[in-house]
Amino acid sequence: MKLKFLALFATTFCATSATAEDLYFLLTNESSAAVTAFHVSTSSSENWEENLIDGGYLDSGYEINVRIADGQTTCVYDVLAEFADGATLEDYNLDLCEMGSYTFSD
Repeated sequence: MKLKFLALFATTFCATSATAEDLYFLLTNESSAAVTAFHVSTSSSENWEENLIDGGYLDSGYEINVRIADGQTTCVYDVLAEFADGATLEDYNLDLCEMGSYTFSD
């Protein structure tokens, strides 16, 4: 399962070259359910951006490096996660540059 997601991750996140505005952070799933969708949007936005793991998932007990290549110069984002068990999580005004990582847990 992890390999399927990592292949998708490499295709999705590494297809373009990095720029100064790209933001990298570690996404860890310590919850009991797989993350099936992960969205980020700048905190000033009214809408969620595309699913960063579209077609993949982040299984419980795994972590990945995430790259946000939206051309923005902000570090403050909102996150939305959807889980295989139907649960959702929203978290707001996160300084992902300062945090360096985000962990899901039960």
